[in-house]
Amino acid sequence: MSYEIIKNENSEITVKITVAQADFEKAVTGAYNKNKSKFNIPGFRKGKAPKVIIEKQYGQGVFYEDAVNALLPVHYDKAVEALSLEPVSRPDIDITNIEPGTDFEFTATFAVKPEFTLENYKGIEVEKIDAEVTEETVMAELEKTRDMNARLISVTDRPVQDGDTVYIDYKGFDGDVQFEGGTADNQELVIGSGKFIPGFEEQLIGKNIDEEMTVEVSFPENYHAEDLAGKPVKFEVKINDIKYKELPELDDEFAKDVSEFDTLEAYKESVKAELEEGAKTSAESAQRDKVIEAVAKLIPVEIPAKMVDAEIDNMLNEFNQQLSYQGLSLEQYIQFTGGSMDDFREQVREDALARVKTSLVIEKVVAQENFEIAEEEVEAELGKIAEMQGSDIEEIRTMFARDNFEYLKTNLKSRKAVDFLVENATLV
Repeated sequence: MSYEIIKNENSEITVKITVAQADFEKAVTGAYNKNKSKFNIPGFRKGKAPKVIIEKQYGQGVFYEDAVNALLPVHYDKAVEALSLEPVSRPDIDITNIEPGTDFEFTATFAVKPEFTLENYKGIEVEKIDAEVTEETVMAELEKTRDMNARLISVTDRPVQDGDTVYIDYKGFDGDVQFEGGTADNQELVIGSGKFIPGFEEQLIGKNIDEEMTVEVSFPENYHAEDLAGKPVKFEVKINDIKYKELPELDDEFAKDVSEFDTLEAYKESVKAELEEGAKTSAESAQRDKVIEAVAKLIPVEIPAKMVDAEIDNMLNEFNQQLSYQGLSLEQYIQFTGGSMDDFREQVREDALARVKTSLVIEKVVAQENFEIAEEEVEAELGKIAEMQGSDIEEIRTMFARDNFEYLKTNLKSRKAVDFLVENATLV
């Protein structure tokens, strides 16, 4: 067997892999032993027909597919190890020779990390992100709390206004046919919330309690139910109740009701301090992202498309996992949003490219600055993780010791690299 790089261009490598004839025949025999019980050959008990008889009746290559499937991953891994390569994408396999009596040959094409030197990353100019909390921000937060503590008061002497909460019965019709999912009794709806089909809520303004009306709207073109997407429909609607929101006064009594403070001024100071802490954390995170983004622009080579595609796969798997907690799959989500998998992949391509560049930058800074992690740093991190998870530190140590703490050390090096870049950036 032999492994040979036959193309190396733009961080994409093609390897020619030759498997000796004897090894291929051994794999074919293994495929025969695995599958022989599936063949019924006249004159032989099931599973007892010789390999040559099965091949004569079903063709020379009857066992080739299983033999190839057994050989490909083994020899691909051996080739990668022998040639000291580090693939960052799944390989595209092309079988180039599978003739009887000859060596089995195939090629594997895949992306590898681009090789480059990162320069001029120390002192890079980056816009400074402030963590200022204004009086307007504090008041907006107080208004949110007022809104959360508002009371709904029934209205009997006026029609529906924008911002009211109404309770309605409705039935939806496509022509004269009532469509599925378009019916509800005493449904709560805040006018102006945009919860219903565009144009629906506006047509309720000016209507009174117990009034019945016909609301005519059209479903959006990308509506998840294909039989209704883009269609004009009508709803028979009856208003059962109208309520408006009564906000509490912003005074000391309000502060006592919603907090541990006796005065509005003390409560405001507490809200401001909390907002400042959150703003500081957000600003620090955003500042780190800005610095990484600026340094990533210094990468002097093109990022392989296959590497970005592999990161898109990772992102879709992560998103699919998140959706599964809500009882959805990625395919269902895409169907509901009216797109396609290809469209969705293109939507996340830019973010995937940014993630790849970030990873490459951090890895390169770690290497060029020769960052190392001391044992005491590992111990400190183990302690933090144990405290955060409420676990015994020995349990955490055992978990990370499985790979000799390499995963933990890699994360710590990455963090150290980002800290280094931020500390050495010029904020303007």
